[in-house]
Amino acid sequence: MHSNSVAAMQARVEDYFSELARLPEQTLVTDNQDREMAMADLFPIMIERFARHRDGDGKLMFVGNGASASIASHMALDFSKNGKVPALAFNDAASLTALSNDEGYDQVFAKQIEYFAIEGDFLVAISSSGNSANIINAVHAARAKGCGVLTLSGLGADNKLRQMGDYNLFVPSGEYGFVEIVHGGLIHALLDIFMGWSAETGLWNKSNQSQKINQERGAA
Repeated sequence: MHSNSVAAMQARVEDYFSELARLPEQTLVTDNQDREMAMADLFPIMIERFARHRDGDGKLMFVGNGASASIASHMALDFSKNGKVPALAFNDAASLTALSNDEGYDQVFAKQIEYFAIEGDFLVAISSSGNSANIINAVHAARAKGCGVLTLSGLGADNKLRQMGDYNLFVPSGEYGFVEIVHGGLIHALLDIFMGWSAETGLWNKSNQSQKINQERGAA
């Protein structure tokens, strides 16, 4: 590849990651009255809720389609396994196919929420477009059960989902890939900070932890 082509590709790669890097900090947070909040105000609220669920008061539920379904499954496992916060994602193939056949695909999550949700549970509804009918219906079902709701959306600022949560995270990008990546990052940040992540200690960085222990022991 010619040097000018390499330089052009390097610029495109840098532009891509620069665009991706700015989006988490530019994500808009709103409450159920469409009032803007700071991200730093949202995190303590969510952390307190996670602690309640961990201590036996209700559970988390995740719903999403496609890449958002992958995020839902991933984060339900991480909250349960690592955070000790009970969590479910309603992506079982038999349930999805049976319910879509019998009730219509727009009901595949709503019906499972009707079956499994109890008052005090909390739904995390993930949709890049914010307009997926089955995600919208899942929120309605969660409300009918007395559950709280966090939404994550992107693409159009006027999407339906963004108006429906107790708290709403909107990624201001028209790129599906960027929205999906940032959604995953935002939920991971909520979990990691709940679990105690800090810039000084990290969370899983064993070398940092060993170094800290050695310093406390006076080792070189």
